[in-house]
Amino acid sequence: MANKLKAGIIGCGGIANGKHMPSIKALGETELVAFCDLIIERAEKAKAQYGTEDAQVFTDYKELLKLDLDCVYVCTPNRSHSYITVDALHAGKNVMCEKPMAINPAEAQKMLDAAKETGKILTIGYQGRYRPDSQYLKKECEAGELGDIYYARANAIRRRAVPTWGVFLNEYEQGGGPLIDIGTHSLDLTLYLLNNYKPRMVVGTTFKKLTNPDQANPWGPWDEKQHTMEDSAFGFIVMENGATIILKASWALNTSEPIPEGSVVICGSKAGAQIKGYEQNVTINKDEFGRLVDIVPDMKAGGAAFYDGVAETAPITEQRRWYQALYNNTDPVVLPEQACVVSEILEAIYTSAKTGQPYYFCDNE
Repeated sequence: MANKLKAGIIGCGGIANGKHMPSIKALGETELVAFCDLIIERAEKAKAQYGTEDAQVFTDYKELLKLDLDCVYVCTPNRSHSYITVDALHAGKNVMCEKPMAINPAEAQKMLDAAKETGKILTIGYQGRYRPDSQYLKKECEAGELGDIYYARANAIRRRAVPTWGVFLNEYEQGGGPLIDIGTHSLDLTLYLLNNYKPRMVVGTTFKKLTNPDQANPWGPWDEKQHTMEDSAFGFIVMENGATIILKASWALNTSEPIPEGSVVICGSKAGAQIKGYEQNVTINKDEFGRLVDIVPDMKAGGAAFYDGVAETAPITEQRRWYQALYNNTDPVVLPEQACVVSEILEAIYTSAKTGQPYYFCDNE
């Protein structure tokens, strides 16, 4: 493989423009040589801003997959994640697919099977793992500093922030509301920190209560006829080892204490910890010498007096680690097997909410 990867972007909308293409350009290790979007003008604009001079533009992703590419980025609505990724893997391409892995666990499993069949590398875009606070807390957990972690809260609570652009409110394309949109980030980060991917049972509830589209939403009023998903969802998750996770996700909730996605609280037998999403800080709490103490590590790049560098953002770190996995043919940070479990738990919450019954992952329950 050449020093610079050759990559294609499938889906040139919000997530590609807001996250992937800027961070790819900033890192400078990958050449974007192909762009695909159903709206040709989007692909052409992406090429002009981020592509090589001879980059090609397509409206049919299958034509893009005929090119000699090291990897492709799947940045399309949730429903199409699975079949585009499967086709890309079978076309000999490594794939970074945006979160969630797929619209449901069955489709996620197809992606996982295709990766195993082809031997290509597949990862999912859960960028919350790459934040400095997340990486620090992961090391604390791996070192056993928190002891046996048996309780956690995965939070993604917006007071009012219903996304009114793109297909976020299209239930067919997305498969759900805030649970699958932002709750998925917090759940993935929680499972990653706990290194626990064996759920036993789930109890879930979903609500659609705030139906007035003009409710001080910062992104403007929404079309209530179009918005058919939940506005909030909650899950009680019990793992096989008894560890318990509370998942809370909302786009709109009457609360004076919103909590950004990617926020996690974990409690262990020796200490506890919490991180608050975009604030990118971590607090460790424990008892020491007969006193309760809170420890707040400095997450800033300029923490040392002699160093005034700038901290790498999570999306750039995500791209760098992806580049390293491809160049060295090693496992990515986000394994597809792990992302598949996230999809299984999300689906279990939706199923429990619809049936009013607990969802058990084991047949013998």
